[in-house]
Amino acid sequence: MQVRHLLLIAILALTAACSSKEVVDENLSEVELYQQAQADLDNHSYTSATAKLKALESRYPFGRYADQAQLELIYANYKNGEPEAAKSAAERFIRLHPQHPNVDYAYYLKGLTSFDQDVGLLSRFLPLDMTKRDPGAARDSYNEFAQLTSRYPNSRYAPDAKQRMIYLRNLLAAYEIHVADYYLTRQAYVAAANRGRYVVENFQETPSVGDGLAVMVESYQRLHLDELAATSLEVLKTNYPTHPSLVDGQFVPRVAEADNRSWISKATLGLIESRPPLPPGETRANQDVVKQFQDAKDTIPADLKPLEGDAAQEEQHEAEGSKGSSNRSWFSYMTFGVFD
Repeated sequence: MQVRHLLLIAILALTAACSSKEVVDENLSEVELYQQAQADLDNHSYTSATAKLKALESRYPFGRYADQAQLELIYANYKNGEPEAAKSAAERFIRLHPQHPNVDYAYYLKGLTSFDQDVGLLSRFLPLDMTKRDPGAARDSYNEFAQLTSRYPNSRYAPDAKQRMIYLRNLLAAYEIHVADYYLTRQAYVAAANRGRYVVENFQETPSVGDGLAVMVESYQRLHLDELAATSLEVLKTNYPTHPSLVDGQFVPRVAEADNRSWISKATLGLIESRPPLPPGETRANQDVVKQFQDAKDTIPADLKPLEGDAAQEEQHEAEGSKGSSNRSWFSYMTFGVFD
């Protein structure tokens, strides 16, 4: 079934790409253009409506339907699956008519376009987790709805915008938790802790706050920051006692601790350890850099290496020379040291 849907989408896309643009009759009056555009909108012929609305705006820029045509052009582009054109038309209307009585509708459609931008044709047929996708459009939609609700709190579109903002806020918080889990699996515990703290500080009253605290506890435990881990765990137990990471009051990490042993160590059950375990705060990358420096130092030819004690003697001579030069008499300075 999914393959059939994909084939249908490809055929429709190819047909749309090959179709020619509609030519609008130049003899139509302003009223006739507007009426035909309205008929196309009612019949869901959004491509034809877009062409007529653009013609109406360009031919009669100061007509009685010019402002309304600009508003309905936003809607036509949105319904026609052209998000960038819809947002561009909305921004243009807001810029040209900031005091228009229906400017809140432009703000609402702008946010709605970003809200639906990630939900394409494939998302309707394939199971996709929106919390794991790039949140760029969701963040834009949240900010645009926030502008609408702050500037026009009594708008007829404000209640719907607020409900969508709640959904978007939960989605953005869940996305941050997915990123934090990824950092945990990569042993980037500092980055994971920062992500968890970001969720706790900036996404209060979302379902992901408990997950953010659990990420902080797990990251701090891995970093051996016992005090921070204990504080975060206490907050988690107090506010989210039924969190899945708490089993009988004990914290259970969601990500198993990575086994960094070599295959020889694993095969011999630890009897042969090729590399010792890392101390707290140490990384393999740091050890590799130190080893590379030591290897490069060992490859210097013997005749180029300074003899033992030469460096110290040279530093001592320089110190003595600087000290002696500072104690020279005025006569030595006048004769440039000839009679020293």
